[in-house]
Amino acid sequence: QVQLVESGGGSVQAGGSLRLSCAVSRATVSNYCMGWFRQAPGKEREGVATIDSDGVSLYADSVKGRFTISRDNAKNTLSLQMNSLKPEDTAMYFCAASLSLFPCTLSATYVGYWGQGTQVTVSS
Repeated sequence: QVQLVESGGGSVQAGGSLRLSCAVSRATVSNYCMGWFRQAPGKEREGVATIDSDGVSLYADSVKGRFTISRDNAKNTLSLQMNSLKPEDTAMYFCAASLSLFPCTLSATYVGYWGQGTQVTVSS
């Protein structure tokens, strides 16, 4: 069973930065479609960014130019660098993995594995 463990969440003022990390075990991160999703209270879970097995990344329009997804194949980890944070970025952030045979998109349809989540709170 693939295990995903997030870290790096916290509270920050608007305009600040945070870096989320996801430690992956029982799977090779470069062989999966990896992604970050988020869910705010009362809202549906939404895709933030994904990176496929070829290293091609995809971003939600709301975070383009501010967030960067990356993976470290040697450490088998996934990261999300979040800059210029806004109050509307406040949410629980989840690391996700999907088999590469499925399309690597911002939809949660094909996600097979989820982390437990890490909270990000941005104050104005």
